[in-house]
Amino acid sequence: MRLSFFKYRIAGLVSLMLVMSISSPSLALSPPVASKLAQSHAKTALDWLNQGLQAIQAGRVQDAIAAFKQAAKLDSTLAPAHYNLGLALRQTGQLQPSADAFYRATQADPKFAPAFANLGGALLEGNNLQLANDYLQRALELDPKLGFAHYNLGLVREQQGDCKQAIASFKKSIEYSKNAPEPPYHIGMCYLQQGKLDQARDAFYQALKINPKYPEAYYNLGAILFQKSKLQEALEAFRKSAEANSNYPNAYYGAGLVFIQLQQYGDAVQVLQFARDLYNAQKNPQWAKNAEQLLQQAQNLNYQPR
Repeated sequence: MRLSFFKYRIAGLVSLMLVMSISSPSLALSPPVASKLAQSHAKTALDWLNQGLQAIQAGRVQDAIAAFKQAAKLDSTLAPAHYNLGLALRQTGQLQPSADAFYRATQADPKFAPAFANLGGALLEGNNLQLANDYLQRALELDPKLGFAHYNLGLVREQQGDCKQAIASFKKSIEYSKNAPEPPYHIGMCYLQQGKLDQARDAFYQALKINPKYPEAYYNLGAILFQKSKLQEALEAFRKSAEANSNYPNAYYGAGLVFIQLQQYGDAVQVLQFARDLYNAQKNPQWAKNAEQLLQQAQNLNYQPR
């Protein structure tokens, strides 16, 4: 029986990373005259901005969105209001409104590099690769050391199939964002596309050194070990992938492939059922079908006399 290790693109490949909230300038108020204080209780745009930032820190995203919108309404030139609105909208999955807010931030402040970088990231998620590239290049013209701009540019190039340039961008990102595990992970993905398994393995280890609970990195490391017929090591990688995220179906799918190779068909049936159910729950019918087909193979082998 020929087993194939299905390649699975991780959802959220192009999610924004290392986005920064920009606090409004702290306001040093000189001792006011009491009568003047009584005359004005209306909140300024900066008041609303600060209120939104406090809401974000408290985990009240919808309150933050309302506050940032009010700040931007009162002062359309207040770039941090538009920018933080974009971040908050992105956090709730509102991609197009998020991109619009980042665009308004760039209009309010044409030298606001993180706004250009996040606008590029939002456009990347919307699969508008050329425009994403343009805005990311602009971000790096403004700030060549902006690590997450290099990262997002690397994702654009990876999506375009230009692994050489993608790797160069990810390495730049590592240079300026040393504690981010995503750039080395995507370097590993690029090396996988090029068939350079040893380099890919090293890159995944680098990502795991930064984040020891990175399920996708463990999964792809397991896939490499599986291809090298290091079955017990592959199984351990898939186990760690599942430990890092118990709802990550690829980990169980990979373990199922290993168990079949080890002729431990009962164990294969168990993990493949779990993988299939997770794929279905996560609305991934193609991979649910793949898992079901492999499950049937494992069940047939389990019932055969050995």
